[in-house]
Formats: sequence, C-alpha cells, structure tokens
Amino acid sequence: MGALSPWHILIVVLILVVLFGSTKLPTLARSLGRSARILKSEAKSLHEDEDDDEGTDGEKRQVNEAPKRSTATASEKERQSAE
Repeated sequence: MGALSPWHILIVVLILVVLFGSTKLPTLARSLGRSARILKSEAKSLHEDEDDDEGTDGEKRQVNEAPKRSTATASEKERQSAE
C-alpha cells in the first residue's frame, strides 16, 4: 500500500498542471535544473578548495587571512580612545 502506483504519479502531475498551468511548468523545471547545476558546481569547487588547502604531507596548511577592519565610526573611535 505504501508504494506509488502510476495512478498516484498521474494525479500529482494533473494537480501540478492545474495549479501552475502548462506554460509555467517548463519554466519551473528549467529553473530547478539550473539550481541543481549551480549547487553541484559549488559543492565541487568547495571540495576542490578543501583538497587545495591540504599540504603535501596531508596536513592542513595555514591560510593567511586578511586583518579584520574596524567598522566603528569616528565618534565611536573617539569614545573608545577616551576610555
């Protein structure tokens, strides 16, 4: 009883056509495919970045980070220096 039969799939497709219309469905499927491709490429680049961070002996190399800049305004800096 828990398996999907072809009738279940047909009913779901018909409901989608009624809700979104036949002109919107290809657009929705296309944008879903683009999103999946973007997610796949980002995951692949993230995995490659992790591989690049490893040293030749398998240890992680330290990544030099840029120093954090202060976002305080001039008046906030004056108050901090007065304290």
